[in-house]
Amino acid sequence: MAPPIPLAMVSEGTETKVAGINASRSLADRLKAMGFIENCPLKVTRDHMGSLIVEISGCKYALGKGMASKILVRPMN
Repeated sequence: MAPPIPLAMVSEGTETKVAGINASRSLADRLKAMGFIENCPLKVTRDHMGSLIVEISGCKYALGKGMASKILVRPMN
């Protein structure tokens, strides 16, 4: 199994799955409430000027690179 990498390092169009969250408890709780839970598939639909648009559980979210760097993902198998 490939080691997890930060979501901020994932290229546009790449499909991954959440491996974990490396953030403070309050931010981790917020991200989990948004649907960023372990093994949930997500796709980077846009990478533009320091922010990402990701699709997870049928919803799209804009994340700054700082926040995206705290979400760990693995490639889809």
